[in-house]
Amino acid sequence: MSTILIVANQTLPSAALAADVSGRIESGATEFHVVVPATPPPGGGFSWDEEAARAEAEKRLAAFLEGLRAQGATVDGEIGDRDPVAAAQDASRGRDVAEVILSTLPAGISHWLRQDVPSRMRNAFTVPVTVIEQGKEATRSGR
Repeated sequence: MSTILIVANQTLPSAALAADVSGRIESGATEFHVVVPATPPPGGGFSWDEEAARAEAEKRLAAFLEGLRAQGATVDGEIGDRDPVAAAQDASRGRDVAEVILSTLPAGISHWLRQDVPSRMRNAFTVPVTVIEQGKEATRSGR
């Protein structure tokens, strides 16, 4: 069965991501893998505690997985590379990925948007990539 790969960190608890994934579950999608890139926290600057950032990411991941399981989904997850594209590529190995969902903070505060992660993700995968920008509607691109 195909898996939907979700790439998110600070936006894991966002209403936009929850609504999008819930809609997919209602439409019959049941298999998800969540990867949380181990990125520096907001305002981390040049010095940040990677262990503390990973611990916070683990908490968000555990809560998100619990929420999806409560909706009947088969889901697992992992903390990945700090580069979201590399983390997604690593997580996709050995999986039949049908789609990638990239959840990000809004423009202006999102490091991922400034780093053009959506375009990089679309270039790295041959499956559709959906970008959910917190506070905006999802944008989908097919392959």
